[in-house]
Amino acid sequence: MPRATNAPASRKRRKRTLAKAKGFRGFRSKLFRYAKDAVRKAMSYSYRDRKNRKRTFRALWIQRINAAARSNGLTYSRFMEGLKAAAIELDRKVLSDIAIKDAAAFQALAAQAKQALEKKAA
Repeated sequence: MPRATNAPASRKRRKRTLAKAKGFRGFRSKLFRYAKDAVRKAMSYSYRDRKNRKRTFRALWIQRINAAARSNGLTYSRFMEGLKAAAIELDRKVLSDIAIKDAAAFQALAAQAKQALEKKAA
């Protein structure tokens, strides 16, 4: 009598891994032995990069705000300090969007920030 290997479950597990490896290059998408490692690595990268995406976008928003603030005569940090002093609570994502799409509105925000900084200094 042949030994029991639980073949249906093993086949299902292998097919699931190979399905996840679809689109990988060469034998990493064809052979279970290599697909298993490739999928495990890909999943660890995707977990890590879901965290990194937030970091990357925040950095991008800050660069955009800084560029727009400097064109209005403020640095990023002074601009943010001025907004806080003026009790304007907009997050960096929204500020970045305003800086790109509506220069006039950003200029108004910068003016309010400058005014709040002057008031704070006095």
